Amino acid sequence: MTNRRHFLGATALVATLLAGGMLTGTAFAEDKIKIGFSQGTMNHPWRVAMVEGNKKYAAEHYPDVDLIITDGNNDASKQVADVENLIAQGIKVLMISPLTEQALTPVVKEAMDAGIKVVTLDRKVNTPVTVHVGGENLPLGVGAGEFLAKKLNGKGNIIELQGTAGASATIDRNKGFAEAIAKFPDMKVVASQNCDYTRDKAVKFMEDMVQRFGPGQIQAVYAHNDEMALGAIQVLEAAGRLNEVAVVGIDGQETAFEAVKQGKLAATFVYPFVAPEGIETAYKVAKGEQVPPTITLPTVSVTADNIAQMIGKGF
Repeated sequence: MTNRRHFLGATALVATLLAGGMLTGTAFAEDKIKIGFSQGTMNHPWRVAMVEGNKKYAAEHYPDVDLIITDGNNDASKQVADVENLIAQGIKVLMISPLTEQALTPVVKEAMDAGIKVVTLDRKVNTPVTVHVGGENLPLGVGAGEFLAKKLNGKGNIIELQGTAGASATIDRNKGFAEAIAKFPDMKVVASQNCDYTRDKAVKFMEDMVQRFGPGQIQAVYAHNDEMALGAIQVLEAAGRLNEVAVVGIDGQETAFEAVKQGKLAATFVYPFVAPEGIETAYKVAKGEQVPPTITLPTVSVTADNIAQMIGKGF
């Protein structure tokens, strides 16, 4: 009976302290900051590096964060559903790398209207957000065009392997490249295809292209990412035609750096995968810190001239 009286007394004391707001700190853990991370797809290494890099950094530096990660599986409608589910879970901040601009704009606006801070990574949407973090895609396209113009002496037929249709990165990488080669009338894109930033689709398209265009009819391949560039190299090498075609990619993955070192890839342009900058920015806005509306991350071109300094630095 004595033990029961002690238990009831202790329970009453705890209830009183809780009601008075006196039990905090180590006595009861505070609710964690809930941050949702909606990734559009995980179908190639750059996207995986973005997710894993932010996840690892959050685990090591932000014990007060509950990071919920979703994968849109390269399906805009699934990513929309993912974001709706994250909103329903009561997230404070939404990190999102949208598959396409138009499809994800309404649900991002819904999040903003609900008072949720939104951090877009890499790709953008057509509605105001709290902050956008990423590299600039338009200059990358310009840089790739200028590089090929110099390498080909302003003359050549080019195959363009584009990313996902409607994605802001695809639009800008195409636009920048077109602007650059427009200055050279003898340079032209003779074939182009949306290969969704995936190697397998690039391989299939390039297999058709080496049949359509005979030896000497293709001088360059401009791929919107390294995975597609490596796919093009695979096909050209199998056809015995890699020595006559300059291949350029974007992203800066380690396998691309190795291809540059081996002389198979003419150049790649490093595009930061926004880790840990994504979660760092999301944490700041969750804490009420002021951040600029756009955080631009640096990029660098990698060729035979500087590959020795870049080996080992890819993802």
